Amino acid sequence: MKIENINVYQVDLPLREGRYSWSEGKSVDVFDSTVVEIETDAEITGYGEVCPLGPVYLPAYARGVRAGIEELAPALIGQDPRRLLVLNELMDRALKGHPYVKSAIDIACWDILGKVAGLPVCELMGGRYADDVTLYRAISQRPAAEMAANVADYREEGYRRFQLKVGGHADEDIARIRAVAEALQPGDKLVADANTGWLMHDAMRVVNAVRDVDVYIEQPCKSYEECLSVRRNTTLPFVLDEVIDSVPAILRAAADGAADIVNIKISKFGGLTRAKQARDLCVSLGIAMTLEDSWGGDIVTATIAHLAQGVPPALQFTSTDFNSYVTTSIADGAPQRVNGRMSASAEPGLGVRPNFDALGDPVWRSGT
Repeated sequence: MKIENINVYQVDLPLREGRYSWSEGKSVDVFDSTVVEIETDAEITGYGEVCPLGPVYLPAYARGVRAGIEELAPALIGQDPRRLLVLNELMDRALKGHPYVKSAIDIACWDILGKVAGLPVCELMGGRYADDVTLYRAISQRPAAEMAANVADYREEGYRRFQLKVGGHADEDIARIRAVAEALQPGDKLVADANTGWLMHDAMRVVNAVRDVDVYIEQPCKSYEECLSVRRNTTLPFVLDEVIDSVPAILRAAADGAADIVNIKISKFGGLTRAKQARDLCVSLGIAMTLEDSWGGDIVTATIAHLAQGVPPALQFTSTDFNSYVTTSIADGAPQRVNGRMSASAEPGLGVRPNFDALGDPVWRSGT
C-alpha cells in the first residue's frame, strides 16, 4: 500500500459561546482548522485534523499547518501509511520540528491502518479500558459571577469537571476560583488553569489565597522551572500542560515530582504515534492524565476519544469534546457527549465520515 495523494481542507469553526478567552487577555471567536485527506493506491482513505488555539497559545498557527504539509508531501508520496514509526522518522528528517504540522498526517495514517485491519484505532493502540471517558468543560475567562453561572449551566449538560480559565489579575483570579468553588456540588472537580499567565509572585499569591479550596492548579507560569517553584510551595494538586511536549519532559517532571497530572495534547506531540508513547509512559509511571488537543472539530474529538480509551480509568483524569464547543460539524460518526462522557467509535479506523459540504473543496492537493 502506498500514499498516492494528500488533500488539504481549511474550515472555520465558530464558537457557540461567541468567544473563548483565556490568560493575558487572549481570545478567539472563530477557529481555523485544517483537515488532511490521505488517499492510497488501495482505495482506502484516511482523515486527520489539527486546529491550533490561534497563533498566540503555542508555537503553532493554522496557516503554518498548511504550509508545512506542502513541504512534507513530496517525502510522503509513495510511502506505506501503515508504517507509522518509519513515517514519523521520515517526517522528522524532511521537516525539523513543527510537530503540529505532522499531527493530522499521522492521525490520518492511523485511520487508514484501522480501516485496513478492520479495527477501531483504540483497539489497535492497546484496547479499550471502559465504555466511555470523562469530559471536562473549559470555562472561558469572564467576571467571577458569570463564570460561576456558566459552571452551573454546564453541570445541567452533564459535566462534573470544570477547567476555569484564570491567568489574569491575581485578585480577580482569586475571586473567580472562590465564586466557582461555592457553586460546586459533591463529586465536582475544579481546575484553575492559568495557561502560563501568572508571574511567580502572582501565582504564589493565588495558591496561598485559595489553599483552603478543593482546586487543582494548572500550568501557572511559562517555564518548567517557574512552575516547579510554585509546585514546591503549595499543597494543592498540580497539573502541567504547556511544558509537557515530549517523553523527556514527562521523565523530568516525574523525577522532580513536578506534577500530579499531565496534559497530553496530541498535536503538541506530533500526532497519535508519539502521544501514545507519552500516554503509555505515564501509565507505567502511575501519572494521571488529561488526554486532549489544542482545539478542533469532529475529527480531533474522535482522535482524543480513541487515545483516551486506552488509559486505565484510575489514571484517566479527563478529556474534552471540542466538537460540542463549535457550531460547524465537519464529520459524521464522531463521539457525542452523553452525561458528561463520550465514547470512541467501534467502527474501523477513527469511525468518522467527513462532511464535504462543510469542508468545501481542497485548498491544496499534492498532485497540483
